[in-house]
Amino acid sequence: MAEPAPEGPAQPLPAAAALGGSAQVRHVDAGSCNGCEIEIGQAFSPVYDAERHGARLVASPRHADVLTVTGPVTVNMAGPLRKTYEAMPEPRLVVAVGDCARDCGMFAGGYGVLGPVSDVVPVDAQVPGCPPEPAAIVAALRGVTGR
Repeated sequence: MAEPAPEGPAQPLPAAAALGGSAQVRHVDAGSCNGCEIEIGQAFSPVYDAERHGARLVASPRHADVLTVTGPVTVNMAGPLRKTYEAMPEPRLVVAVGDCARDCGMFAGGYGVLGPVSDVVPVDAQVPGCPPEPAAIVAALRGVTGR
């Protein structure tokens, strides 16, 4: 049984209107410990069911409206992250998922860490937590879809 949907998104993003109530989501792990990936997987599981709020995972950035990024951006992932972002059609939004994506978290200052996601691509929404709960990820995606 799915969790009941909370009342509307807390604060829809202004760009959500351009997406028409649905968002195709491409995910990039820029150097995380995989804790956030587990929670993103749960956000799309039957329990939290992000798809009922208009968010759907896709395999190609060319089909995506939204890019979710986890982990601090490592030196080796900065280029692929930029290319993924540039391959997305307009309008495109970026959601930084987890503390590491927001401010490098416990990896701040590491020799292989370039910086947070916002240093590489523009970030439209952030989900705090280490790792964030699936409900928080769904809430951020609802802000993107406006549903």
